[in-house]
Amino acid sequence: MASKSSFTPEEWSRLVASPVVASMAITAADPGGLWSLLQESMSSGWALLEAKQDAQANPLVKAVADDIANTDTRNAVRESFQSQFKGSQFADIKRKAIEELHAVSTLLDAKAPDEAAAFKAWLWSVAQKSAEAGKEGGFLGFGGVAVSDAEKATLAEIATALGSPAGSGGGLAET
Repeated sequence: MASKSSFTPEEWSRLVASPVVASMAITAADPGGLWSLLQESMSSGWALLEAKQDAQANPLVKAVADDIANTDTRNAVRESFQSQFKGSQFADIKRKAIEELHAVSTLLDAKAPDEAAAFKAWLWSVAQKSAEAGKEGGFLGFGGVAVSDAEKATLAEIATALGSPAGSGGGLAET
């Protein structure tokens, strides 16, 4: 069974950051208003909290969720984010986030093959929850659609980057 000790500190930081990266890809795909942006960006935090409290969670998912509370881990994740995304435009953020999720997928396949599918499915579900968190095209949360076409396309790109994880169906079901 893979654990934190199965990864280098840099690799572990990438795993811990990956739910936020998945959420960022969705937000960058179709940046809505402030309220939508806040809802989508908070969804990865909620996913980590849920995983931390879920006794049935995949052990690697749970370890990542538990470790985010570690100050050193948070600092490493913050530094990684700054070096990867600082000064980027939305389209560039989305592209970089998808590339990072593909790299995380490859890392999981190499270092945690038994937990990889469950972890990738969890990452995709974080992205899906992010897409569903804020309405796009409305005004102050009224009107609009739950998941925009751009977000649906990005969910499909994320599924591809993660190797179409179980439960993703290769993309988002119509909502």
